[in-house]
Amino acid sequence: MPSYRDYFADVKKRIKEATPEQVQELLRSDEVQLGDVREKNEWDEGHIVGAVHVPKSYLEQWAEDRLPDKDKTTVLYCAGGVRSAMAADTLQKLGYHNVISMVGGFNRWKDSGKPWTKPASFTPEQAQRYSRHLLIPEVDLTNLQRQILHSTDRIGEPKVESAKQTLEALNPDVKIVPYQERLTSDNIDRIIKDYDVVIDGADNFPTRYLLNDASIKWRKPVVHGAIYRFEGQVTVFKPFDGPCYRCLFPEPPPPELAPSCAEAGVLGVLPGVIGTVQATEALKLLLGIGEPLVGRYLLFDALEGSFREVRLRRDPDCPVCGDHPTITGYIDYEGFCASPSEWNAQHAPAKVTTPAD
Repeated sequence: MPSYRDYFADVKKRIKEATPEQVQELLRSDEVQLGDVREKNEWDEGHIVGAVHVPKSYLEQWAEDRLPDKDKTTVLYCAGGVRSAMAADTLQKLGYHNVISMVGGFNRWKDSGKPWTKPASFTPEQAQRYSRHLLIPEVDLTNLQRQILHSTDRIGEPKVESAKQTLEALNPDVKIVPYQERLTSDNIDRIIKDYDVVIDGADNFPTRYLLNDASIKWRKPVVHGAIYRFEGQVTVFKPFDGPCYRCLFPEPPPPELAPSCAEAGVLGVLPGVIGTVQATEALKLLLGIGEPLVGRYLLFDALEGSFREVRLRRDPDCPVCGDHPTITGYIDYEGFCASPSEWNAQHAPAKVTTPAD
């Protein structure tokens, strides 16, 4: 019986996809209709200008009314690109001739600084301040109760600029170099090569795998942190002294088993706890003191108020840091994370057979 991963891989084969940049170019034409397939609470947090709301749960019933022209190019998006891919497959079955799913979804659209809007009937300020529905690069009210670098008067500013202002106000002698750009295979070498330690607060698997592969290439230690609802994890990936991210996670889990904070939520104080531990680990690495969390996975449960530790080992068969690496350059991380089994099958090392005498 096929698994969810197999099913989703088949869906991806049947549909067309486009990056936010390609979608932005398509939207310059009047021959495109744009649909947001997220749920209403997500739509209310913000959406792309010109989109119509067609939630995936009502797609079959509402599509022909809200996306009436089946001959037009129809672009769909969700939060991260999973629901829109499935919705694109559904619309094709309903007779739509040219349907495109936007890779990375609304989160990536905003992350790259493209325009978006919020409905006039937005939620009240206090409800918004303590809600947690979207991860965004700009500062908004939902960030303020857990990200103390930002303040109410900076709502709408890029987070890198807001953080720079706060840190320079605390200590003007600190040199802050902001990078207001998404981390990609094209820019990661330029960005990390001059630094001694990388602190990883990434919110998506493609970026984590990219960062891991670059850290192995440049032999840079990575202080990894992750949060989920009431739990957090911290470890240090120090190339060749311990395991790397791929040793721990050879493949990303299916999307439904690893929802983002945008979908699952997070306790407001948790990023502060995990971030403080990460800062401590970075200082230990830079100063050469103590025992960094290399080969040790520190798990924090906020509900129990407990820490526990799991020992990790480097995988000699790891495709990046193992004894015989098979991944020696940057790859298509989006494709790998969307369907690891398909990617691995396409990039498996050729088997050489020696004919018998």
